[in-house]
Amino acid sequence: MSSSRTILITGASAGIGASLALEFARRGYALALAARRLDALEAAVPALRAAGAPAVVPIRLDVADTASIEPAVQQAAQALGRLDVVVANAGIGALTPVGKGRLPAMRETLQVNLLGAIATIEAALPILKTQGGGQVVGITSVAGAKGMPGFAAYSASKAGLHRYLQAARAELRGTQIVVTELAPGFIDTDINRGYGARPFVIPVERGAAIMARMIERRVGLRWVPVLPWTVIALLLKLLPAAVVAPRQRRH
Repeated sequence: MSSSRTILITGASAGIGASLALEFARRGYALALAARRLDALEAAVPALRAAGAPAVVPIRLDVADTASIEPAVQQAAQALGRLDVVVANAGIGALTPVGKGRLPAMRETLQVNLLGAIATIEAALPILKTQGGGQVVGITSVAGAKGMPGFAAYSASKAGLHRYLQAARAELRGTQIVVTELAPGFIDTDINRGYGARPFVIPVERGAAIMARMIERRVGLRWVPVLPWTVIALLLKLLPAAVVAPRQRRH
């Protein structure tokens, strides 16, 4: 059992999850890291221990298999002694234009990004209640503020997760459980490389540092980084669809 603060991060083998793991290792947290690629998690253990993590527990988990999530969260809690923070980070970002036969990719996106995240938080909440409190963190996106052309399923998954977190925060108001939603703009990871323009993109290390500070401050909802994305997200909600996705020329 660790006397340090503890954190479970899903999707921790790459991207934002891996960078968050390193950031929290530097802050002295004991880590439980879950991902499909157990080998990648195990390979990262020496560096995370060297960075300051007193314990690192790698856990194989595919959040698309929702039945496997509760045992994995319980494994993390047992290994670390308690869970102070649970970050539902695992996600995918397939290109899913509408009407193009992409339903299987859409289904997988919703299964991972929406149901996987909800199942992670649902598995964590009874543990947090039993231990007297804690924090759940959901990672959404600026894409949840407006349906993005080519990313219908991704936008829908993040908008749905936003509403779930909003409801959870309302239900848990007045308890010792904090519900945090972090909605990044463009952070430089494999999930968004190769898909065209990425305005105001920032390095993943900077994004993770910002997010770690927000998690430690136990915020409610924040755009990442706060500027310019708070303003951009507001504009996206107000602008008509024709501005975001001009009508295509007919041939």
